[in-house]
Amino acid sequence: MEVRSVKATTFLALLLLLHTHLLLLGESLPYAHPSSAYEDDTKGGCGVGWSKEEEEEHLVPLRREEYDGGRILDISHRLREDMPVFESSEGLGQFLWLPKSMKNGSIANNSEMKLATHTGTHVDAPGHVFQHYFEAGFDVDTLDLEVLNGHALLVDVPRDKNITAEVMESLNIPKGVRRVLFRTLNTDRKLMWKRGFDSSYVGFMKDGAKWLVDNTDIKLIGIDYLSVAAFDDLIPSHLVLLQSREIILVEGLKLDNIKPGIYSLHCLPLRLHGAEGSPIRCILIT
Repeated sequence: MEVRSVKATTFLALLLLLHTHLLLLGESLPYAHPSSAYEDDTKGGCGVGWSKEEEEEHLVPLRREEYDGGRILDISHRLREDMPVFESSEGLGQFLWLPKSMKNGSIANNSEMKLATHTGTHVDAPGHVFQHYFEAGFDVDTLDLEVLNGHALLVDVPRDKNITAEVMESLNIPKGVRRVLFRTLNTDRKLMWKRGFDSSYVGFMKDGAKWLVDNTDIKLIGIDYLSVAAFDDLIPSHLVLLQSREIILVEGLKLDNIKPGIYSLHCLPLRLHGAEGSPIRCILIT
């Protein structure tokens, strides 16, 4: 009886080990998302430079930054595992899973996504830094789409400093301009293409934010890194800009190789009830 008991215990242990191994194997295969294996188009993959006929023949998707012969410019960053996230050296990491896969018997492919609402190109709602606004429901679903869509001015910020009151005054942004995209040293340094967060990014200092509020008609501010506010004035600048609930902040824009000037801007966040931020798709039309 004792020998049988030992054998039974050993068998159960081996069975449990095998079961655990199969679970782990199953998790790593059907749940791994195939998009993580795609080449980024910035490295020459994904059909870049292929004709439509070649694309169809080889079934290689064409990933573009411009559409309609350059008339439409995508200024939102593609979500990717090695993109930076705020105050992390590790980057975004895996954010897509494939729990239901046709390869594994499902009738359709169904992905799942998990990421912070302030990931990549995204928008801030007033509840981001004001608790009473958050509790009152001033979420991304309450943002004014008229402000998020319309004529916008793309300006180049002097490359040697943060956006202070002095810098704002030097930009000479005309009265009546309601949407401004600020391209800074962040674009030159390609900070949004680096995995690790860089706290030396360029953003608004408190006095620059206050100058904008007091002296311009700007209601939408866009910038080329994860925060409109400089790291040293992170919360103070946000408080100044979001206090009135009239200004919308769009952060993490992709402004590489775009000429300064006036464009038709179109930005659409997700309708996330209760969320103080949302990933956003933004385009410029020339």
